[in-house]
Amino acid sequence: MKTPRPNLTVIRCEDVEVSAGFYRIDGLEFEKHRHGSGTEHYAASDGIWTFELYPASTKFPASSSTRIGFAVSSCDHTADRLRAAGFSLDAAPADSPWGRRAVAIDPDGHRVELSSPLTT
Repeated sequence: MKTPRPNLTVIRCEDVEVSAGFYRIDGLEFEKHRHGSGTEHYAASDGIWTFELYPASTKFPASSSTRIGFAVSSCDHTADRLRAAGFSLDAAPADSPWGRRAVAIDPDGHRVELSSPLTT
């Protein structure tokens, strides 16, 4: 049996439009979805993994403690674009054993790790 792999991540957002803007800067391309009579939401998928942004509700409040990580082509460039758009960083880009790494804060308070390979 193969090791399980993630195929779906869903986070609840106070303002899905603002959150979608944040994650678009990270490189995600969203489409609006609605399953049957369910809530309209944003979904980005690469065919293997789907990342969805749903509006918060009383039953499903906004989350904030989930940590999310993305491999990006340039950690520094993505961090600069996020800062220019008014978003905060918890950790500025720096070299680490896992490559170049920064941690941004999304509109709901999730810590979002951005990583890219070290360049020599």
